[in-house]
Amino acid sequence: MKPPNSTSIRILGIDPGLRSTGFGLIDKVGNKLGYVASGCIKTDAAGSLPERIKTLLDGLAEIIATYRPQQAAVEIVFVNVNPQSTLLLGQARGAAISALVTANLPVAEYTALQVKQAVVGHGKAAKEQVQAMVARLLALPGSPSADAADALACAIAHAHGGQGMGVLATAGRRVKGGRLM
Repeated sequence: MKPPNSTSIRILGIDPGLRSTGFGLIDKVGNKLGYVASGCIKTDAAGSLPERIKTLLDGLAEIIATYRPQQAAVEIVFVNVNPQSTLLLGQARGAAISALVTANLPVAEYTALQVKQAVVGHGKAAKEQVQAMVARLLALPGSPSADAADALACAIAHAHGGQGMGVLATAGRRVKGGRLM
């Protein structure tokens, strides 16, 4: 895949999950957004945690090598009712961030509420609404899977500068909710 030219930015969005990590790539050229690719990295539920983390790391490394994004946006984990689920989700998110920073990508972080606000217009949007708006904004022929749509939505929110929540990430810096850290 050809990298974007100097007037465009390629953004990789990540929706972390231990079973399925969604990814979505878009190009931002001026105010226009273009779809590049999306999908899910699935891990074997019967595998050990280290094997599953390795699957996520290897999958993201392959995506980064293939599509050469310039920036990345990751959804921030919320706390579940089940602490064990939250811990596992946090480990998947850590694996995703590790893959991104190992590739020297600037990483921005957004809450699900911020992503939904930027893409749908309100933070309590249902998954189906996010899928429909992502398909519409990127002129896709159909709706992507829920995890891929969430990842694309994260990339779209980042491309829009977090909808007033901050600026695009700069090299070597982390951005959380639009604020440089």
